[in-house]
Amino acid sequence: MVTLEDIKSARQNIAQFVHRTPLLSSTLLSSLAGKELYFKAECFQKTGSFKARGAANKLTSLVGQNIAGVLGVSSGNHGQATAYMAGKLGIPAVIMVPEGAPEAKINAARSYGAEVIAGGDFSNPEEVTIKALNLAQERNLAPIHPFDDPLVIAGQGTIGLEILEDLPDVDVAIVPVGGGGILSGIATALKLSKPSVKVFGVGAKDACGMYPSFREKKLVTVHDMPQTIADGIRSASAGTLTLQHTLEYVDDVVTVSDDEIIDAMRLLWTRLKLVVEPAGTASFAAVNSVKVAIPDNSKVVCILSGGNVDFGRILRYLAA
Repeated sequence: MVTLEDIKSARQNIAQFVHRTPLLSSTLLSSLAGKELYFKAECFQKTGSFKARGAANKLTSLVGQNIAGVLGVSSGNHGQATAYMAGKLGIPAVIMVPEGAPEAKINAARSYGAEVIAGGDFSNPEEVTIKALNLAQERNLAPIHPFDDPLVIAGQGTIGLEILEDLPDVDVAIVPVGGGGILSGIATALKLSKPSVKVFGVGAKDACGMYPSFREKKLVTVHDMPQTIADGIRSASAGTLTLQHTLEYVDDVVTVSDDEIIDAMRLLWTRLKLVVEPAGTASFAAVNSVKVAIPDNSKVVCILSGGNVDFGRILRYLAA
């Protein structure tokens, strides 16, 4: 299990590579929700998402090792973060993305110097994993798991340390969840520092392996997942480590629909003036659609986990 000391060490490891993101508030959104809402703006993070934290902590551990490069498997944000950190450290990077991954995220990974390989159905994680491991072995690449790695979890957990510094009396934290790296990290940091804090994970409806896994207390893979506007948290399976941490430290996992995400995203864009991607909006969508039971007047932090938006696609949804 990742410890609080691991997360504190990660903070030192990554400090020169990432931003300390702000904790924002909105009187209007708080009034509408009946809660004192705060928003951790990881949409302002390097590469546009929280993933830079975990990638920085993992890749700095590989400096000096006998590898030809690193391999990331990602729908977008993890790939960008891996490519960014590899470029910073002078390590070649190869990023595997699924068919249909947003062009903005693919182009961003390439702009950091990575080789991008498209192909494969991420609804079938076993097949993708085998393909990735074969490629890593053939080319002597170190695989960088997007979530199920203690160094990645610890890196994402640094968000929790910042929340506690900016809002020591936080009551609730709501975190988007795909594979569970950011949820595991933040929950670990918060619960080990202040056990009274309630932590909720929010996945995409019918496309979140963590949701049934949390309820059945074992790894469950979701097959034939639907497409979702929230591609960044579309994950057929949680990880062994992330499920372990989630069962230990998270109070509940819920899901939100695309329509609920769109409604929440419209409010964030128009009222908070923040460009947040659909996956990053899931936390606020859970509040806005009352998917989690939160006492009135609670101090609630919603993690806005990313801001990498395919504008052509998203603007059509927002205009509908």
